[in-house]
Amino acid sequence: MPDLNLQLLSDLNLQLTLDAILYLALGGAYLVVVPALLFLYLNLRWHIAGSVERTFLYGMVFAFFPGLLLLSPFLNFRPKKRQLQG
Repeated sequence: MPDLNLQLLSDLNLQLTLDAILYLALGGAYLVVVPALLFLYLNLRWHIAGSVERTFLYGMVFAFFPGLLLLSPFLNFRPKKRQLQG
């Protein structure tokens, strides 16, 4: 009987470890990976996106707002300084 209890305990520990890894992976994707890709895509397409694409992008910004808010202090997408001839 003690061997069965040890087996159940080790199976439980394995399951908890796998669950923790899965939650960390999904949380990292939601808070870091997808928002970073969304920031890059927004930077590339901001001035040339059509109305349907822009509506989809606004929906993505709404869906991934916590991750975008988390990354926003580290990213800077201001326009580059213009060089004037004169």
